Amino acid sequence: VYVKPANLGSSIGISRVDTPKLLPSAIERALVHDRRIIVEQGLTAPQELEVGILGNDEPSASLVGEVSYASDFYNYTSKYTEGLTDLIIPAAISQKVASSCRRLALQAFQAIDCAGLARVDFFYDPTSCQIYVNEINTMPGFTATSMYPKLWEASGLSYQRLVSNLIDLALETR
Repeated sequence: VYVKPANLGSSIGISRVDTPKLLPSAIERALVHDRRIIVEQGLTAPQELEVGILGNDEPSASLVGEVSYASDFYNYTSKYTEGLTDLIIPAAISQKVASSCRRLALQAFQAIDCAGLARVDFFYDPTSCQIYVNEINTMPGFTATSMYPKLWEASGLSYQRLVSNLIDLALETR
């Protein structure tokens, strides 16, 4: 299982728990960062997929990207150390899986009444062909290693145009 703070990002406070005796310390670690925690089922070798969403009441979904890394999970070090993660755009998945991810990403965005931008992250289990919504990141990063602007660039929207669209969306009356 994975134990994580419910309201934090960047994999801060997340622990991978492989044996029951490690669960209490993982819970304590997560509780340092948040009063509410999540314990979620782990999957064996899932593909980590991400979709960028842009818009307010009529959002659009980017191409699907895949995150590949060598660590046992996509932790803080993997995310923010250049060269430890490969961002694959488009993801190495079927068109059917990509379409499902994009549809689910839009539904998730609208279900929680997001506005402007979000990145919706998924786990895809190629053995069972199951797609799991992992999380909705309502303020995805814009660093040199961030997936969100790369997804939109690969989808045909330059960084400059993306920023301009975000400003327009922030000023739009909803």
